[in-house]
Amino acid sequence: MLQTVFERHAPQKSVIQSALAGSINRSFWLDDVPSRAGFAPLQGEVTTELAIVGGGYLGLWAAILAKEREPQRRVLLLEAGQCGGAASSRNGGFCEASITHGEENGMSRWPEEFEQLEALGRQNLDEIEATLQRYGIDCDFERSGVMVVAVEPYQAELLQDEGCLSADEVRAEVASPTFLAGHWDRDGTAMLHPGKLAAGLTRVARELGVEIHEQSRVERLRSSGRQVALHTAGGRVVAQQVILATNAFPSLLRRYRWHTIPVYDYVLMSEPLSPAQLAAVGWRNRQGLADMGNQFHYYRLSRDNRILFGGYDAIYNFGGRIEEQYEERAASFELLASHFFTTFPQLEGLRFTHRWAGAIDTSTRFCAFYAQAHGGKVAYAAGFTGLGVGATRFAANVLLDKLAGLDTERTRLRMVREMPMPFPPEPLTYVAVQATRWSLNRADHNHGKRNLMLRTMDALGLGFDS
Repeated sequence: MLQTVFERHAPQKSVIQSALAGSINRSFWLDDVPSRAGFAPLQGEVTTELAIVGGGYLGLWAAILAKEREPQRRVLLLEAGQCGGAASSRNGGFCEASITHGEENGMSRWPEEFEQLEALGRQNLDEIEATLQRYGIDCDFERSGVMVVAVEPYQAELLQDEGCLSADEVRAEVASPTFLAGHWDRDGTAMLHPGKLAAGLTRVARELGVEIHEQSRVERLRSSGRQVALHTAGGRVVAQQVILATNAFPSLLRRYRWHTIPVYDYVLMSEPLSPAQLAAVGWRNRQGLADMGNQFHYYRLSRDNRILFGGYDAIYNFGGRIEEQYEERAASFELLASHFFTTFPQLEGLRFTHRWAGAIDTSTRFCAFYAQAHGGKVAYAAGFTGLGVGATRFAANVLLDKLAGLDTERTRLRMVREMPMPFPPEPLTYVAVQATRWSLNRADHNHGKRNLMLRTMDALGLGFDS
């Protein structure tokens, strides 16, 4: 196979080892927010109108939007750990307008409504920005856009359309010898601080009157008549309606257990760049970056000018389990560090302070799906596949519309009404994912040419991405 730029210009191993030495295995975003007292676990039996399971972005947005719609409605949220402590504080902080996982994915699946989906996604991003301003949530929100960059000649050939940037123009924005061309979407994505967003949404939900219980894992769900019971180790919630916002974690609705699989994504965060280091890379417009490989990297600046560098490896573990041990994977962190210094050789000597991983709720169509169960009393969404920072708010509105029995522009969407194909049971999923990863890696090493397996999956509307 041909070598990629990251293999042709790999740094010395000593550079990688020095950069990773002293880094801690914890999300920087969690370390960079003030600690707070936890909410008390659920004890005894409680009755509520709406119960929400999961205190990540989806659950928090659902709670806030429910109270905004009906301020007097009793809303209770149950979180197994700490609100915002899982994927919501482990992502890269790219808040995208797209609710379809990008133009190509949306156009290939729902061409007749893609323009509408794009408009709804932009409206959703605008409303997120307005909400942050209204409630005074400071989460380092910068609507600086995303620049997609070609790092191989065959990728640059795909960026010959009018409006795309040449190598010189891209490098004038961000100086990397690997950049051969690029396209900058200036308004469709914001950069933000995921931990501050989760903390801000938690604060607002509580101020609006949402009852929050942390360390309250829901162990089972039972429906009886017009009510749904949620059981935890310490108590029980009896609710008229329920929203399940558990994302990568196993669904409480067994029929949807194989509609998502948890795929681990790995991330590095550097120490703050000095003024000289920042001048060496430019990056004055602070846009997010992503390269065009099948196994792609994403990177951005934090408010204090650290560089977050993540992606490439996408690891699925047999059985779809979510385990703390999977968050420490030396091979993935070393690979990321190597690719970082290929991208920015002028930053040799920079150190990483944090390394971490998180599970992505991957679906076969790369974007969220929506479902109801138990006579319509329970609503569920999952499968955001790495783009949930913005899309979870749109999903929360969909779920609230569906629980209310509303006929809205959102609920009429074919994207909302259709369900993706589930993954097959083990060991077929594990074998299929490993074969797909091998095929994607081979394509990256062969001018992007997709083999028969990938072409077949494309034709069937299935996929797996880094």
